[in-house]
Amino acid sequence: MAASNTPKKSPVNVRLPRRRSVSQICPPPRRPMTLAELYPGCENERLGVARESMLQNHLIAKPEVGKPRRSCYTLPGYGFNYGLYLRGTDGGVPEAICHWNAMKPRVVLEKEKPRDYKAMNSLAVKDGYITSHEHNLYRQAKDLRVDEVDERRFKRTPPKVPADMTYGRPARPSTPFFELLQHKYKEIWMDQQRAVIKAEKAEKHQKKRRGKTYETRTTLLRKHQPPMQPELLWHMPHFQKIGPHLSTFADQDSYKRAMEAFKSEIPVRIGPLAQGLYTSAS
Repeated sequence: MAASNTPKKSPVNVRLPRRRSVSQICPPPRRPMTLAELYPGCENERLGVARESMLQNHLIAKPEVGKPRRSCYTLPGYGFNYGLYLRGTDGGVPEAICHWNAMKPRVVLEKEKPRDYKAMNSLAVKDGYITSHEHNLYRQAKDLRVDEVDERRFKRTPPKVPADMTYGRPARPSTPFFELLQHKYKEIWMDQQRAVIKAEKAEKHQKKRRGKTYETRTTLLRKHQPPMQPELLWHMPHFQKIGPHLSTFADQDSYKRAMEAFKSEIPVRIGPLAQGLYTSAS
């Protein structure tokens, strides 16, 4: 196979795709429309009197098809810089490269040291001066001053602290996400409640075993209710010794049998005297 005579392009001639700038990807908002940009048939065409304020009201201005929405606020030109412009007064980068701007040490004026009255009083007493006039003369002869007081927060001698001590507030512990997802705190609370209930039951059982429980009227009535004698119906005094004049039963035995049958049917009959119809079980 014959080799092709087509010359190959060098990689230098190949043009790389041009990168888009930020202003192209996120262009600035469009400025308000002016009357000069209006044309017949556009979305914001005005019939009659047209004013600039109509195009700067976002409630009246209509969006244009296929174009980003315009801003209805009048903004300064493209050369305007928003914010506060600070002009450099230190020379900028050239001055910083040329020399090092060192801070000059601040001169601290010497303060007059206060008198050490304790030391002067003790020495005056040792030397035999007692009165106030003698003390005054002694202070003029021997003027002792207090040593320089270190007003810094940390004195010259560092405080005695442990070697592994860390200054500052302790770091906040990390959030236990696994415990939250597994509902571990709920299970711990449930176990605690079960332990509390178990302890209460054990304490009640222990109290029962310690002392003897005494029976009360309520506990006795729960176990056994004494039979109550039915109360006799009230009769008028002058009718108590008079017997019945009519008897529909043949003899006393038939009367007893009828009464026993009536008493057995009282639960299943209707009526206040249990003499009505039979009730059917649903």
